[in-house]
Amino acid sequence: MLPLITLGFLLVETAFGLIYETIEDLPSHTYDFVVVGGGTAGNVIANRLTEDPAVTVLVLEAAGSNEGVILSEVPFFCVQLIGTAYDWNFTTTVQPGLNGRAISYPRGYMLGGSSSTNFMVYTRGSADDYNRYAEITGDDGWSWNEMLPYILKNEQFVAPSDGHDTTGEFDPAFHSFTGVNSVSLPGYAHGSDEKVLQAVDELAEEYPYDLDYNDGKPNGIGWLQSTVGNGTRSSSATSYLGPEYTCRPNLHVLLHSYVTRILPKDSDDSELYFDTVEFTHGSDGATHTLTPTREIVLSAGAIGTPHILLNSGIGDSDTLSAIGIESTLHLPSVGQNLTEHPRFTLEWSISDNNTFESVYWRNATFQQEAMSEWEESRTGFLSTAPYSQVGFLRFPEEEVTWNDICAGQDTPQYELIFGNGLLAPPIPATGDTFNIGVVALCPLSRGNISINSTDFLAPPLINPNLLFDPQDVAIMKSGAEHAQQFVTASSWDGYILSPLTNVTEDTLRDGALITFHPVSTASMSPVGADWGVVNPDLLLKGAKGVRIVDASVLPFVPAAHTQAPVYAFAERAADLIKQAWTLA
Repeated sequence: MLPLITLGFLLVETAFGLIYETIEDLPSHTYDFVVVGGGTAGNVIANRLTEDPAVTVLVLEAAGSNEGVILSEVPFFCVQLIGTAYDWNFTTTVQPGLNGRAISYPRGYMLGGSSSTNFMVYTRGSADDYNRYAEITGDDGWSWNEMLPYILKNEQFVAPSDGHDTTGEFDPAFHSFTGVNSVSLPGYAHGSDEKVLQAVDELAEEYPYDLDYNDGKPNGIGWLQSTVGNGTRSSSATSYLGPEYTCRPNLHVLLHSYVTRILPKDSDDSELYFDTVEFTHGSDGATHTLTPTREIVLSAGAIGTPHILLNSGIGDSDTLSAIGIESTLHLPSVGQNLTEHPRFTLEWSISDNNTFESVYWRNATFQQEAMSEWEESRTGFLSTAPYSQVGFLRFPEEEVTWNDICAGQDTPQYELIFGNGLLAPPIPATGDTFNIGVVALCPLSRGNISINSTDFLAPPLINPNLLFDPQDVAIMKSGAEHAQQFVTASSWDGYILSPLTNVTEDTLRDGALITFHPVSTASMSPVGADWGVVNPDLLLKGAKGVRIVDASVLPFVPAAHTQAPVYAFAERAADLIKQAWTLA
């Protein structure tokens, strides 16, 4: 459990700068742009547009402030945010591919969105991923070479919390040291680090060491890069809405503002124009509207954005009419194509007690000491993400009996995430473990986001359709077998005692979870295409006034954790908006 010393800080929320708790305090109701969602992408848009002092932006955020939320600030505590008041606490529909289970679907519920609650993994994906985005949209601006400047514009690579020499742990040639969002290497050694690296050295042919998986060609196992700076989580709220930016008089953020719909303009013009945002605010749930003079930017995420669109009558007209919602724009792709990385974790009993269980969870004294060290210097056990190494790998060609749908030959097919024990309670009274998470990076299964009522405040129906396609099960099983193979290296002799996970199709279906990477529910497609939701410039198809900037627009899930690609997409989107409106 969380050390008692921190409990008094968990519910602290403070309004500072131009971030407002109540609509009555908002100094203006007239803005050039209204950004719906103060999450990973939305805060980038707000920051970049207000670089022009003549442009006014309001961010509407459904949740409260990230300020003072220790569970978010302390990197090691990230797992403990799941299921709290800082989580939307969504649950999926019953999943046939998971043997009829419904599972939790965590999404961040505070300023910063999921960048304030995720596991902080910083992975860009492969160059192939971006080149496929460019090819499918017909816009070369989404290609790797064109997007790399935006990737670097986001990133500020910083020293790890312990300040150790990072030579040989990453390649500085592929990083920026002048961006906005902090990225660093682990700043505290975990007990399994040496064993993992010894196994990589021994099994180098199949599990090579990858100096830097963010070079566009991830292939191998290397040191994890995380969105951590000065021993503290770096989110879109702490970076793009940092104090140096929220002092801008043209940037306002209104918290506790839940957007329900976007509304069309009353006009005789034949072209549809959405110009108004409808939202509830505060504990009384009163409904308000705002009409920006230029654009509505939807950045509510791959779950929230299609939910708002469907409530607004934007989607399949027949489906919406059947539940009593008047169709405003027939776009059948809204909410469809939901793609998510399936994940399965294997555990082993080990002989070593230098694990999270023994070092931290069963040692109340160390918990207090670690918290004190973090509070005093932002160093030590709590100052780094819970993982140290990660692998992005392809299967040997002779093993691949399925259709490889990854973006290219330089795109990994599966991921291995190495864990030095259990990350959160419940913790058994005895025993120590090592674990490897297996992720299928190019899943074939597709799900959807839908609604079933006219209640705009009702949660959406979330169906990731995990492991529905048999190919995904085959890939997960092969990945799990490679995790088992990895621990046969001699470096594990005497360390691994016994496996705690049996790998069969049934155990995979019974144990698989999401990796918190939903995408594609408002996908980009070429101009004039009869599918998709936005054009390559991210403007809503068939209407004016709305642009979508978040993970929902990605046509495919990248072979990566999604926050770094979303940051990069948002950086380019900001430039697209500036160009469209000739902004500074």
